[in-house]
Amino acid sequence: MNYLFTKHRVPRGARADAETDDAIILIKKVAELRATYQIRLLAYRASQIGKTLVIEVPKECTIHRSLQNLLHRTQDVEIVRN
Repeated sequence: MNYLFTKHRVPRGARADAETDDAIILIKKVAELRATYQIRLLAYRASQIGKTLVIEVPKECTIHRSLQNLLHRTQDVEIVRN
């Protein structure tokens, strides 16, 4: 397997806040949410293992255009506003 490394030779990866039998859960407390490396990597992982990536955000959070594009390309990502 080929690993991607940072400039300090640390393998890159992403961890979710929780995981259930059918979902990977990521909690973000931000004003604006973008399609970050973490979100893209977890979305890919969710699609590969047949789960849904559930991203919990505050009600006031706006969704950046990059994340809107990702949401249109995949059915495995869901935004939940709390």
